[in-house]
Amino acid sequence: MDGFDPEQYDVDFLDRGGTVHDFIDNKIKELSLVVSITTFLYNLVKKYVIWCNNLPRVKPFYAVKCNDTPTVIGVLSALGTGFDCASKAEIQLALSLGVTPDRIIYAHTIKAESHIKYARTHGVQMMTFDNQEELSKIARCHARAKLVLRITVDDSKAVRRLNTKFGASLDSAGRLLQRAGELGLDVVGVSFHVGCQCTDSRAYRQAIADARQVFNIAVGLSLLDIGGGFSGNENFKVKFEEVAATINLALDDFFPVGCGVQIIAEPGRYYVESAFTLAVNVIAKKVIMEEAEGVPDRVMMYYVNDGVYGSLSFLINDPTSAEGSERRYRSVIWGPTCDSLDKLTDSCLLPELQVGEWLLMDNTGAYTVCLATDFNGFEKAHVYSLKTSLHRGTTCTCRHKDVPGLLAAAPES
Repeated sequence: MDGFDPEQYDVDFLDRGGTVHDFIDNKIKELSLVVSITTFLYNLVKKYVIWCNNLPRVKPFYAVKCNDTPTVIGVLSALGTGFDCASKAEIQLALSLGVTPDRIIYAHTIKAESHIKYARTHGVQMMTFDNQEELSKIARCHARAKLVLRITVDDSKAVRRLNTKFGASLDSAGRLLQRAGELGLDVVGVSFHVGCQCTDSRAYRQAIADARQVFNIAVGLSLLDIGGGFSGNENFKVKFEEVAATINLALDDFFPVGCGVQIIAEPGRYYVESAFTLAVNVIAKKVIMEEAEGVPDRVMMYYVNDGVYGSLSFLINDPTSAEGSERRYRSVIWGPTCDSLDKLTDSCLLPELQVGEWLLMDNTGAYTVCLATDFNGFEKAHVYSLKTSLHRGTTCTCRHKDVPGLLAAAPES
């Protein structure tokens, strides 16, 4: 990874033969009131290689909003990834870490004029739009921008849908292209997003076919942005390789090699979701007696040091139960704040835990640390970096039991 300087990111080295869990255990013993997050890098590199092997025609532009940890940005930048930024602050972050403006797409159809002007001043040319008012703003603030029309597509197969808020209908695409021409603006391509964590790879094929319709009515378009929606969890119901195969076939049919169209995408969760494992500390416990089929039973209530106002505000995966032969109890897990909405799950089966023990949650790298707040005075975790001497690494977040949880990403075997 030419261009990535570990010293810039306070990288710790993992001992040969050690695991991220070993590192977490050592940090738990070592820390007093210090908050730390450790980042292991190998998973990011592995995901980049898998992407290039499966989608060789599609250049990734990492969605900074998903996890804006500087180490993540630095590693992906060194690998040659582009960046999907959705605000002035995200553009500032990418530029501050050495990303050149030509590797940034300002992928937000709703932008403040001051943010558009910032993009112009700092050389960021490519940006999206989906309505006439946005075109008027861009004409005033960044007349030489390279514009990408975002269209609505079927996102009914996504875990979280986006196309109610963003995108222009196919019926309105012609009018928007005409208006852009009247304003003297340069529209270079089309983008779409099938929604967060798409569960049906066929949605990409239909969306690519829809984009082709816009290319058919426009002149000089040279870019197709197929958006995001790629899961980073290897246990997700649709495998990345299946999605990639569907996309490749659709590209061959609608945008074959040699057609003169550059293909990009905006993966976020794909890169970082499995790179993090969150470790939270049990800071309090309550036992509730209930009757099940006439037999008294215990329900465990645990209070942990991270929650929906911290790293866990975007939980969309089903809770899982612990494995093992110990007796398990229905367990309710609460976050640390005074808000009763700060609940992680009430449907998890766990062996009885004691105050001071730790829970590990896999696949917590996406929309976690970037959404954390300091509500109720609970501190957000700080970030450190970890890699092996073989340049393999992962990302973890450490929170001591008296302050914030521990976020870590385990290396692949």
